[in-house]
Amino acid sequence: VSLIREMPPGRKPVRTFLRGQEARANVYKYMRQQLEKGRQGYVVCPMIEMNEESDAISAEEVYEELSTGIFAGMVHGKLSAAEKETVMDAFHAGEIKLLVATTVIEVGVNVPNAIMMVVEHAERFGMAQLHQLRGRVGRGVYKDTEPYCVLISGGRYGKYSERLKIMESTTDGFILAEEDLRLRGPGQFFGSMQHGLPDLKVANVLEDIDILLKARDAAIDTINNPSALAGVLPVLEYKLRNHFEKITES
Repeated sequence: VSLIREMPPGRKPVRTFLRGQEARANVYKYMRQQLEKGRQGYVVCPMIEMNEESDAISAEEVYEELSTGIFAGMVHGKLSAAEKETVMDAFHAGEIKLLVATTVIEVGVNVPNAIMMVVEHAERFGMAQLHQLRGRVGRGVYKDTEPYCVLISGGRYGKYSERLKIMESTTDGFILAEEDLRLRGPGQFFGSMQHGLPDLKVANVLEDIDILLKARDAAIDTINNPSALAGVLPVLEYKLRNHFEKITES
């Protein structure tokens, strides 16, 4: 287990704010002010097109709303690779000041002049997604202001969910991962459940990592010791027969 807790060189912590729909006008007014100063920004939406069955705002709607008076561009999964590359090259060169996007910008985008991100209907994104998204800003040196990420909650799952409050309170990826694991549960190690109650009867994945690592080392030692393995195999076959058929035949 390797732990890298330092931020990459030159990165600044991104201040994160949680706001409701009633704050949208003020949020975008502030963003326009930053763009007029020569900065750049992102707006991330959960969907590409308007859907009558959903109350979530789409990238196309936001682009139409915000592009007036701003050099804006839009990228999403339905564009061809060449179309996306053209928009991203223009954004990187500073020709586009505002990029409206879906989660296609989650990784691999590095524009140091981008100082602000707004995430629409943030409650529809996972904590890991939101953490990756806000990592797109704070990559440059800013003398006059700090990098910001504003999470706008649509309120569908309660005005401000616990997940979003945690996102607002910390930028530490380790804390976010632990809180996400606590909220969702680790799921099954031997099974198909990806969240919920774990298979572990006593240990806690978050609090007992040292014990779990010792248990792993003990398991490796047992595998490498034929006499010890001979005593353990019958128990494993009985307990795990339904999960791993024929695993011990070789």
